[in-house]
Amino acid sequence: QKQLVESGGGLVQPGGSLRLSCAASGFTLDYYAIGWFRQAPGKEREGVSCISSRGATTYYADSVKGQFTIPRDNAKNTVYLQMNSLKPEDTAVYYCAAVFRGVDCVLNWEEYRYWGQGTQVTVSS
Repeated sequence: QKQLVESGGGLVQPGGSLRLSCAASGFTLDYYAIGWFRQAPGKEREGVSCISSRGATTYYADSVKGQFTIPRDNAKNTVYLQMNSLKPEDTAVYYCAAVFRGVDCVLNWEEYRYWGQGTQVTVSS
């Protein structure tokens, strides 16, 4: 059974950092593009960042450019979301998702096949 499990969320003060992890089980991420999405209460799901299967292509939402990065370690079957200079508006449940895809990635959540359960990130003083 293919599963994704996110971890690393929590409460952080404005300006702080968190690193989210997305670990896969039941399949290898080598051939999957990975996306990170978030959803705040009362708001639509938002594509935050994505990375292609080999890491050659990455995209970031304008709201997080220069603030977030999306490294992946295929040897560990894990993709990360490094979040720096966090702001209260980054508060949301963050989800990772996977799609069997070649050389690129997209920030459209409807393209993704497998989803994690989500991890809460709260940025507050």
